Amino acid sequence: MKVLKKTEKKNKRVYWREMYRELLWMYGHIKKYRLWILFYMVVGAVGTVFSLGVSVISKQLIDVVLGHQTQRLSNLAACMAGLAVGSILTNAGISRISARVMVDVQNKMRRELYSKILCSKWEELQLYSTGDLLNRINSDMGIVSGNVISWLPALVTKGFRFLGALGIMLYYDKTMAVLALVSAPLTMALSRVLMGKMRAYNKEMREISSDMMAFQNDSFQNLQTLKAFGLMKTFSGKMENMQDRYRMKLMDYNRFQIFISSYMSAAGMAVSYLCFGWSIYRMWGGYITPGTMAMFVQLASGLASSFSGLVHMVPSLIRTLTSAGRIMELEALEKESGKDAKAKELLEYTGPLKIRMEDVTACYKNEAPVFENSGFSVSSGEIVALVGASGEGKTTFIRLLLGVLEPVKGSLEFLWEGQKSCRLSAGTRGCFSYVPQGNTLFMGTIEENLRLVKPQATEEEIEKALKDACAWDFVMGFPEGIKHYIGERGAGISEGQAQRLAIARAILRNAPVLLLDEATSALDMETEREVLEHIVKSDERKLCIITTHRPSVLAMCHRIYEVKDKKLCLKIKKDENN
Repeated sequence: MKVLKKTEKKNKRVYWREMYRELLWMYGHIKKYRLWILFYMVVGAVGTVFSLGVSVISKQLIDVVLGHQTQRLSNLAACMAGLAVGSILTNAGISRISARVMVDVQNKMRRELYSKILCSKWEELQLYSTGDLLNRINSDMGIVSGNVISWLPALVTKGFRFLGALGIMLYYDKTMAVLALVSAPLTMALSRVLMGKMRAYNKEMREISSDMMAFQNDSFQNLQTLKAFGLMKTFSGKMENMQDRYRMKLMDYNRFQIFISSYMSAAGMAVSYLCFGWSIYRMWGGYITPGTMAMFVQLASGLASSFSGLVHMVPSLIRTLTSAGRIMELEALEKESGKDAKAKELLEYTGPLKIRMEDVTACYKNEAPVFENSGFSVSSGEIVALVGASGEGKTTFIRLLLGVLEPVKGSLEFLWEGQKSCRLSAGTRGCFSYVPQGNTLFMGTIEENLRLVKPQATEEEIEKALKDACAWDFVMGFPEGIKHYIGERGAGISEGQAQRLAIARAILRNAPVLLLDEATSALDMETEREVLEHIVKSDERKLCIITTHRPSVLAMCHRIYEVKDKKLCLKIKKDENN
């Protein structure tokens, strides 16, 4: 029993620490928008003054009418109407401006998170599914950005309204003020006890939501395979099971919310009846006027409403902090290293280059090595091939070259001008033009896809790149030419056309290293050879690294390396191949 109590206390300390950390993170974002928050607070306070003013004026208006003091009636009515109009205009202004600010803040925060995700280390991102990332950047960020601005002003406004109503009641009748606060201690105590449970529910529901989005994204990405095997009913069934899981958790949370809401409603109702009964008693005894009674009832209702609003902000805060914690996980991912001085010098260099790998061991986190103590080299003017069975490590080698993965041991570097060297990293990617396996074109026109790597490219440069990739003829066959629109996953063009456009994009970038990962697999032999000959002849400085199994490509290579039995080693030199 003692162990259970200790564990419970420890868990409470943990989630209180987490909430404190998340609040600090939110405060860091709130600071950026402090002027807008101050504006909200001021306007909210003005709106509260108008609202409380209406209650006070209504009291005087009732007393004036009952006392037949008609000379004051028009002034009070005009004053009340002015306060009511002011309250309406204030609320309308807040609503309009808040909508504008919210969308700006939401866009900015999403853009910042999106950029941070793109710049995070590849290995770190593999811990999250695409659906989970999408859910965090859209749903979680929507929750946070919607509350990061409004929560504090709402807290201050409701608190100001609560204190204002309480102050007026204290001025007229202290007993009434005490009665109006009867439920406050119990409600606050209940909220504090149940905060951990609220947080747990919110966390589980966000995780289930991420799982559902990941499942949907995965099924849509593989829709052709799904249809080919006739798995539509199977996947619909899986979707239904996930929805049932979400439904069960949602209904559990709904039951929990109903309990809290019912308690709050009962407490508020009890307080309202107490205040109403006390008002009748005071008026029956002649201590207060009917106008004062009406004001008391109105203020008591407003006081209970304000306090209830403050308490109901707790679940909203918990939900926001839960989403904030999920976003903080992404922001805490390790970032890729930027360009250092050597990388900058390398990118500015226009002479011949060499890539040399010595005694390199490569592996993924907490996994066995993919290959060990391996070497590799390629120089400008050479074409080098990498072969090996599927799963042996060709993709891992490409990730090393692109700085997506770092060697566990050994050196992998660029060499130039004799003694100068620079290790391969994220900062040296500017030296690579990369054509990966499969369809890697983006939604948009052919021209937009090409200009991604060189926005200022001339029409002549685009034409040359397309011709070198043997893509010019089929592009000109489209009615719109280079303005031809490509849909999601290359919709509107064939696989071979997509491959040639990807090669044209790589050629247009005009980087010294051309990296082709099975990039000619969808081309016929004649087109493949023509494309590679164009690439080799286009620039003597270029060095080309190809992963392939096709003999027609291997025949053009100066050296062939093989990945086998956790080793990357030289298999054939050019003279041996000839």
